[in-house]
Amino acid sequence: MVLNLADTLTIAVSKGRILDEALPLLAHAGIHPADDPKTTRKLLLTTNLKHVTMLVIRAQDVPTFVQYGAADFGIAGKDVLLEHAGDSLYEPLDLRIACCRMVVAGREQSGTDKSRPRVATKYIRTTNRHFARRGVQAEIIHLAGSMELAPITGLADQIVDLVDTGNTLAANGLVEFEKIADISSRLVVNKASMKMKHTAVTEFIGRLRDAVLQHHGPV
Repeated sequence: MVLNLADTLTIAVSKGRILDEALPLLAHAGIHPADDPKTTRKLLLTTNLKHVTMLVIRAQDVPTFVQYGAADFGIAGKDVLLEHAGDSLYEPLDLRIACCRMVVAGREQSGTDKSRPRVATKYIRTTNRHFARRGVQAEIIHLAGSMELAPITGLADQIVDLVDTGNTLAANGLVEFEKIADISSRLVVNKASMKMKHTAVTEFIGRLRDAVLQHHGPV
């Protein structure tokens, strides 16, 4: 399938698992990067379509590039979008890839009954919102990684992190207390691009929607 574009389009995609799982959907939409994203050191990739380029960037930067118009589209996890503070994005499509869940977890004996738990996470805004909704005044500790160590070492009572199989939690003696959200990768669109490049943008969204149906079936 080939997109019939009169406007240039730039697509920002998260590195890693999301990129790996997004490439077949992009191929279904007729977009193939000229260089292999897994081996090239380039961050700005041309494609088989002269009007379309791809940015391969850190997950946390995708919504920022889209919000400020450096990219027309972005593909990023819902966890990143929940944490993003901007509001200049449309989120028209769940791509149903890189699926997992965001959870509260900790050591089983610690429970969840503390009135002011210490919670380690890299998802500061999302964690604050979650505990505020429950009426709990949590002390949030920012960590960039190795979240499972926080309850083990006594740094925190609980963690908020992404979980797929739960094997890593179990291997470190942790259990899942509650789910905050189901996470998958979403397509986001710059609001100005939706208006100024409406035909090209809507055609691309339609092609990706068809790709999701082909790969995953109807919801």
